[in-house]
Amino acid sequence: MIFSKEPLAYRMRPTNLEEYVGQEHILGIGKPLRRTVEEDKIHSMILWGPPGSGKTSLASLIALLTKSNFVTFSAVTGGVKGIREIVEKAEEQIRIAQKRTILFVDEIHHFNKTQQDSFLPHVEKGTVTLIGATTENPSFALNAALLSRCKTYILKPLEKKHILVLLEKTLSNVEKGLGDSGIQLQKEAMECLADFAAGDARRGHEALEMIVIQAQAEKIQEVSLQEVVKWLTYRPLRYDKKGDQHYDLISALHKSMRDSDVQASIYWATRMLEGGENPLYILRRLIRFSMEDIGLADPNALLQATSARDAYSFLGSPEGDISIIQCVIYLATAPKSNSVYAAENKTRKEIHTTGELEVPLVIRNAPTSLMKNLGYGEGYQYAPDCGGIVNQQHLPDEIKTKSFYEPGNFGFEREIKKRIEWWEKQKNS
Repeated sequence: MIFSKEPLAYRMRPTNLEEYVGQEHILGIGKPLRRTVEEDKIHSMILWGPPGSGKTSLASLIALLTKSNFVTFSAVTGGVKGIREIVEKAEEQIRIAQKRTILFVDEIHHFNKTQQDSFLPHVEKGTVTLIGATTENPSFALNAALLSRCKTYILKPLEKKHILVLLEKTLSNVEKGLGDSGIQLQKEAMECLADFAAGDARRGHEALEMIVIQAQAEKIQEVSLQEVVKWLTYRPLRYDKKGDQHYDLISALHKSMRDSDVQASIYWATRMLEGGENPLYILRRLIRFSMEDIGLADPNALLQATSARDAYSFLGSPEGDISIIQCVIYLATAPKSNSVYAAENKTRKEIHTTGELEVPLVIRNAPTSLMKNLGYGEGYQYAPDCGGIVNQQHLPDEIKTKSFYEPGNFGFEREIKKRIEWWEKQKNS
């Protein structure tokens, strides 16, 4: 078996639309992008999808089928000077050969605003057709001016059936794949490999190549499930602590706890920890959740959250991770109430509306004779001397009948509600 210097995934790139596997929602028969390619009416576009979903393969295929000059450019290593050089050559291609240039920019989200703006005149003029690939949400990663000139296509992680097709083709392809190796994989072994790829074709190809090399070294003709499990190394979870997945997973955790789904809450918290999320970030969100979504329905929720933070700070990872999971379980199963959160928002809104209202004289501080003579503190009743209940004005005149906190009907707030109702009854009796 002869191994090429070119990566296996690169060698196995499709040369026609029938060979392209997956993304049927944009490349299926009659779909807009497929028609655009078939009719050679290519426009600038952004391909947004996770690693290994086929962004680069699709861009090179578009260039091949439309007989365009294909230029690749990395946003990680390139700069504005490199773009200018490409544009000059693209203008030359148009002038001499009447040939379109497709400029494929990988990881386009790494460009800053100024660098992204440098594409605009050339895209508008038609000097280049831009195809940008990104794993980040274009709404946040790209500026509005560039987005408005490009059509965005979303590429999904490949399904297991797609990965299986790709792996089987690769294993049987003698010219470009691993067909000359003489190695076969049992059905269960191939399915395990497809699961390992987790929707990433590149990861699947790399793992398959490693397995074939290992099988040849051990003189194994037919690879079993047991051998695949033994040879595959641990698959690190795909997790970007600053990207969409960061926010999607914390959102999933927050909403699962809010809906009291303890099993899902444990899962998402553990996913974040396994993905390498900073545990202190998770704990910060748990403390916030304990006040925003539970509040006084269970006053112990905040104590649990702050205790989990203290326990983690003392133990560190991995021992302290269990304090996070324990807290997640407690918060997910606690009674829920946003009454405290609502009271804060309602009060802030009132303050912004009514401004700096005067403090009632009866509860003003009166440390001097002048202040006392002006009526500061006049008639003030000390609650402990009055059985704990006094009927005196505490809010400014303009809002003295307003209510900001409305306790809920769950957990400890039921007791708070009873107390407020009892106090009001006593004050008015």
